[in-house]
Amino acid sequence: MATGSLRASAVLASFFGFTVPLMPIQAVLLKVSPSAARRFPNWYHRNVCRILGITLKIEGAVVQDKPVLLVCNHTSWLDIPVLSALAPVSFVAKLEVGSWPFVSALARLQRSVFVDRTRRQATGDAATEIVGRLKQGDTIVLFAEGTSSDGNRVLPFKTSLFGAAAGQGASQGAMSNPDVVVQTAAVVYTHVRGVPLTRADRPRIGWYGDMEMTSHAWGVLKTGPITVTIKVSPPVPLSEFKDRKDLAMQTERIVRSAVLGILRGRPGDPALIPVEPSQEIRRQKLNVPQTRSEKWT
Repeated sequence: MATGSLRASAVLASFFGFTVPLMPIQAVLLKVSPSAARRFPNWYHRNVCRILGITLKIEGAVVQDKPVLLVCNHTSWLDIPVLSALAPVSFVAKLEVGSWPFVSALARLQRSVFVDRTRRQATGDAATEIVGRLKQGDTIVLFAEGTSSDGNRVLPFKTSLFGAAAGQGASQGAMSNPDVVVQTAAVVYTHVRGVPLTRADRPRIGWYGDMEMTSHAWGVLKTGPITVTIKVSPPVPLSEFKDRKDLAMQTERIVRSAVLGILRGRPGDPALIPVEPSQEIRRQKLNVPQTRSEKWT
């Protein structure tokens, strides 16, 4: 117990000692060099993963020469540094994230797009911003479940979240843009201290339900080094999807299959393509009370 607390204290001290001096640098880059401001967080988060003791096992790659809508499953606050270490990305986040102490500053420095899902007009404004960012060549991360899971499953993707990402409310600009591609990233936390996580262990890494972030983060930092596997799908032009529902359905199938393959130690096995959940099961899952775990849209 004492060893775990010492490790967590050392990690936190290293994190803040590394992060705080770099925040003004990123603030300046946002004003003077947009391209550098896009790349700098990627370098920063690769180092943050080293500080946190996170080992990344990556299959595939996010394309660098096209604007990308990167559709991902969501398990933990650890997803933010993990996906940011994968490529230069920005996140679509709930408006509430913009009010969280310190976290909001980091989110803004990484050029996150904040969405107020309670106001239709605000969602349209977010759609316009996302379309504009994709036209600039950005990679935008969308957590399509709308909340986080325990790491043992993929929740049904919410088609409404794809409205803004696909350009709904912005003259369908993104859907009609031939340069924009869609990729998925399946993220699974597989080992702690080199020991495989079991189905019972994996929820200890996930941040979901009504978990309080500070105590959860402290517990995770005490556990020791973590290994995460990320499977990135090949790019598909966004224009090939019929609409947001088609986009949600196809990306959900790919992510669900990839997560299942990683969990069973057989990534890429076509025999593991899962059956789509029934509408009844979808409704049951979607009726789970929305809590603070709905942190990144």
